[in-house]
Amino acid sequence: MSVLDNFDTWKDFLANRLQQAQQEGMSQQTISNMAYEVGDYLSKHTDAKNNEEAILRELWNAASEDERHAIANSMVKLVQGKTN
Repeated sequence: MSVLDNFDTWKDFLANRLQQAQQEGMSQQTISNMAYEVGDYLSKHTDAKNNEEAILRELWNAASEDERHAIANSMVKLVQGKTN
């Protein structure tokens, strides 16, 4: 089973990676940039596996670059609560 098959599993996966990045001393700006790159990659190279991913893809594709950064930052904030 892929981490992309279930949205809660995906959020848990992201939370774990975020926690690792923070423990390694990665800056919030670097984390935000990486989240943007992951979002861009996923929107271009993967199929949505569930309704949440389909909605995120539609939002991502409709958004400007600045709005995409906001979406990526929002995903970081969403999973940040899981690491605290």
